[in-house]
Amino acid sequence: MTGSRRPASILAVLLILVGCQTSPDPADAVSIEHQVAPQPLHVGVSTIDLKLTDAAGDPITGARIHLEGLMTHPGMRPVFNEAREAGPGRYQSSLEFKMAGDWIVLLQITLPNGQKLERQFDVKGVLPG
Repeated sequence: MTGSRRPASILAVLLILVGCQTSPDPADAVSIEHQVAPQPLHVGVSTIDLKLTDAAGDPITGARIHLEGLMTHPGMRPVFNEAREAGPGRYQSSLEFKMAGDWIVLLQITLPNGQKLERQFDVKGVLPG
Protein backbone atom coordinates (compact mmCIF):
# COMPACT_ATOMS: atom_id res chain seq x y z
CA MET A 1 0.00 0.00 0.00
CA THR A 2 2.79 2.43 0.82
CA GLY A 3 4.36 1.74 -2.58
CA SER A 4 1.22 2.95 -4.36
CA ARG A 5 1.13 6.20 -2.36
CA ARG A 6 4.74 7.06 -3.00
CA PRO A 7 4.38 8.03 -6.70
CA ALA A 8 1.31 10.10 -5.88
CA SER A 9 3.10 11.94 -3.06
CA ILE A 10 6.14 12.57 -5.27
CA LEU A 11 3.85 13.92 -7.96
CA ALA A 12 2.12 16.18 -5.40
CA VAL A 13 5.46 17.57 -4.21
CA LEU A 14 6.56 18.21 -7.80
CA LEU A 15 3.32 20.03 -8.59
CA ILE A 16 3.75 22.21 -5.51
CA LEU A 17 7.34 23.04 -6.45
CA VAL A 18 6.42 23.87 -10.04
CA GLY A 19 3.47 25.96 -8.89
CA CYS A 20 5.65 27.95 -6.47
CA GLN A 21 8.22 28.94 -9.06
CA THR A 22 7.97 32.50 -10.25
CA SER A 23 8.17 33.13 -13.92
CA PRO A 24 10.74 35.69 -14.99
CA ASP A 25 9.39 39.20 -15.39
CA PRO A 26 9.63 40.22 -19.07
CA ALA A 27 10.34 43.78 -17.89
CA ASP A 28 13.66 42.56 -16.48
CA ALA A 29 14.69 41.55 -19.99
CA VAL A 30 14.54 45.17 -21.18
CA SER A 31 17.77 47.12 -20.84
CA ILE A 32 17.65 50.92 -20.80
CA GLU A 33 20.73 53.08 -21.15
CA HIS A 34 20.65 56.86 -20.82
CA GLN A 35 22.86 59.86 -21.47
CA VAL A 36 22.16 63.46 -20.53
CA ALA A 37 23.94 66.32 -22.34
CA PRO A 38 25.58 68.73 -22.32
CA GLN A 39 27.99 67.93 -19.51
CA PRO A 40 28.37 69.47 -17.03
CA LEU A 41 24.64 70.06 -16.69
CA HIS A 42 23.36 73.59 -16.09
CA VAL A 43 19.91 75.03 -15.46
CA GLY A 44 18.10 75.03 -18.80
CA VAL A 45 17.24 72.56 -21.51
CA SER A 46 19.19 69.29 -21.66
CA THR A 47 19.02 66.49 -24.21
CA ILE A 48 18.25 62.98 -22.97
CA ASP A 49 19.24 60.03 -25.16
CA LEU A 50 17.80 56.61 -24.36
CA LYS A 51 18.66 53.20 -25.78
CA LEU A 52 16.24 50.28 -25.33
CA THR A 53 17.31 46.70 -25.99
CA ASP A 54 15.78 43.30 -25.32
CA ALA A 55 17.38 40.31 -23.56
CA ALA A 56 19.23 39.37 -26.77
CA GLY A 57 20.66 42.89 -27.10
CA ASP A 58 18.43 43.72 -30.07
CA PRO A 59 16.99 47.26 -30.29
CA ILE A 60 13.38 47.74 -29.23
CA THR A 61 11.60 49.87 -31.80
CA GLY A 62 8.13 51.39 -31.62
CA ALA A 63 8.09 52.12 -27.88
CA ARG A 64 6.39 55.17 -26.41
CA ILE A 65 8.31 56.94 -23.65
CA HIS A 66 7.01 59.66 -21.33
CA LEU A 67 9.58 61.50 -19.18
CA GLU A 68 8.98 63.33 -15.91
CA GLY A 69 11.72 65.32 -14.19
CA LEU A 70 11.42 65.88 -10.44
CA MET A 71 13.68 67.71 -8.01
CA THR A 72 14.84 65.57 -5.11
CA HIS A 73 13.36 68.09 -2.64
CA PRO A 74 9.70 69.16 -2.47
CA GLY A 75 8.36 72.44 -3.78
CA MET A 76 9.47 72.42 -7.42
CA ARG A 77 6.96 71.59 -10.15
CA PRO A 78 7.82 68.55 -12.25
CA VAL A 79 8.76 68.95 -15.91
CA PHE A 80 7.42 66.63 -18.64
CA ASN A 81 8.18 65.59 -22.20
CA GLU A 82 7.80 62.73 -24.65
CA ALA A 83 10.70 60.97 -26.36
CA ARG A 84 10.77 60.43 -30.10
CA GLU A 85 12.39 57.49 -31.83
CA ALA A 86 15.64 58.68 -33.43
CA GLY A 87 16.75 55.30 -34.79
CA PRO A 88 16.30 51.59 -34.08
CA GLY A 89 16.02 51.35 -30.29
CA ARG A 90 17.25 54.93 -29.84
CA TYR A 91 14.97 57.59 -28.38
CA GLN A 92 15.60 61.26 -27.75
CA SER A 93 13.92 63.92 -25.65
CA SER A 94 14.73 67.06 -23.76
CA LEU A 95 13.88 68.29 -20.29
CA GLU A 96 14.24 71.77 -18.89
CA PHE A 97 15.96 71.63 -15.52
CA LYS A 98 14.60 74.85 -14.04
CA MET A 99 16.64 74.88 -10.86
CA ALA A 100 20.13 73.90 -9.75
CA GLY A 101 20.44 70.74 -7.67
CA ASP A 102 19.66 67.05 -7.95
CA TRP A 103 16.85 65.69 -10.12
CA ILE A 104 15.20 62.33 -10.75
CA VAL A 105 13.95 61.41 -14.22
CA LEU A 106 11.04 58.96 -14.29
CA LEU A 107 10.45 56.98 -17.47
CA GLN A 108 7.02 55.58 -18.27
CA ILE A 109 7.54 53.21 -21.18
CA THR A 110 4.95 51.41 -23.26
CA LEU A 111 6.52 48.66 -25.35
CA PRO A 112 5.14 47.78 -28.81
CA ASN A 113 3.34 44.76 -27.31
CA GLY A 114 1.48 47.05 -24.85
CA GLN A 115 3.57 46.07 -21.82
CA LYS A 116 4.21 49.03 -19.50
CA LEU A 117 7.46 49.64 -17.62
CA GLU A 118 8.58 52.30 -15.19
CA ARG A 119 12.22 53.13 -14.59
CA GLN A 120 14.09 56.06 -13.14
CA PHE A 121 17.56 57.51 -13.03
CA ASP A 122 19.26 60.29 -11.09
CA VAL A 123 20.59 63.52 -12.56
CA LYS A 124 22.92 64.90 -9.92
CA GLY A 125 24.51 68.28 -9.63
CA VAL A 126 22.68 70.49 -12.11
CA LEU A 127 24.59 73.76 -11.88
CA PRO A 128 23.16 77.30 -11.85
CA GLY A 129 22.68 78.87 -15.29
